[in-house]
Amino acid sequence: MFKFLHTADIHLDSPMIGLERYPGVPVDDVRQATRKALDNLVSLALEEAVSFVLIAGDLFDGTWKDFNTGLYFGQAMLRLHEAGISALITAGNHDAETLVQKHLRMPESVVWFPTSKPKTHRFKNIGVAVHGQGFASHEVSDNLAIDYPGPETSMFNIGVLHTSVDGREGHAPYAPCKLQDLVTKGYDYWALGHVHTAEV
Repeated sequence: MFKFLHTADIHLDSPMIGLERYPGVPVDDVRQATRKALDNLVSLALEEAVSFVLIAGDLFDGTWKDFNTGLYFGQAMLRLHEAGISALITAGNHDAETLVQKHLRMPESVVWFPTSKPKTHRFKNIGVAVHGQGFASHEVSDNLAIDYPGPETSMFNIGVLHTSVDGREGHAPYAPCKLQDLVTKGYDYWALGHVHTAEV
């Protein structure tokens, strides 16, 4: 028995340009909402004693305006690490992947999936295999899902992917795939990101 959390599209420290156009909007509070969301995610992970957290892309909102964004994220990951909780992350179209991986030291419990091809991370103690691949650039037009490996026998298999599966109005067709592409992989769960609406 194990628990995990799945999230995506936090867009940490997004400037949320244009808020000033709306009278009465508490601009400062709204701009802090992404940090609050990350704090709530970590608090829930600790409260529920999950085994791991999955972040399916767009953790960040592009190149950081200052390094405090990375430091804030690092502190959140340290809280998870100290509780023995891993975080597995795929880079999405908005992520400043090069900054994160080159300039920010993360606890060893933080796993960034590669951008060149899918990779599998195994939790042998609980029988879980997590497969993922991040975006190598801001615009990925290839179907990444088709190259994900088959499920590992006798393990609970999870795929993590930032995608516009079957297309969604108002969302760019990044890493496009068909629902059937995901179903035929035979995984037990797909942790998707990119579309800002919860959906099963």
